[in-house]
Amino acid sequence: MVTADERLREIRRTRQYREFEPQPVEKGDLDALVDVGRWSGSSANSQPWRFIVIRDPATIRAIHDIGLPSTRGLATAPAVIAIVVPSDEKKAVGIAYDEGRATERILIAAGMLDLGAGISWMMPRIRDQVGRILGLPEDRMVRTIVQVGHPTAAARMPKSAPGEARLPRDEVVFEERWPAE
Repeated sequence: MVTADERLREIRRTRQYREFEPQPVEKGDLDALVDVGRWSGSSANSQPWRFIVIRDPATIRAIHDIGLPSTRGLATAPAVIAIVVPSDEKKAVGIAYDEGRATERILIAAGMLDLGAGISWMMPRIRDQVGRILGLPEDRMVRTIVQVGHPTAAARMPKSAPGEARLPRDEVVFEERWPAE
């Protein structure tokens, strides 16, 4: 019998990728990824996100260049998914939460398709520029861009020794209440 731990291993192995082969990502794979994002849960089923799939190297490069170092993952990405959200300060926390839910699901789905994905964060100082590049209305912004592609062999290599990538479980998971000091 397969244990719960074994069944959930793929989710735990989801990671960020920032170096990609030049091989393009198939349109069907990108469509499937945005559909996973589109079907993500959201507060009050508000579905605040919209997704822009970008394959044009000039557009990806323009966003990469204005956002370094946060956008370094775009340098070799053959495709990206910009997650467009309302720029409504009154709902900022809920929107960010929903955006994170969709983003993480896209990362997990990419791994299930044997692709790699990672997050490039659009710092506040560049969000207006990114909005202009993508033709966004003034009441929308992009905070998260997911780069997608076929990771290089170097990118697939573990960044940490086995067992060292996360804090020990007993430092993170507690039963019933916060531990006494």
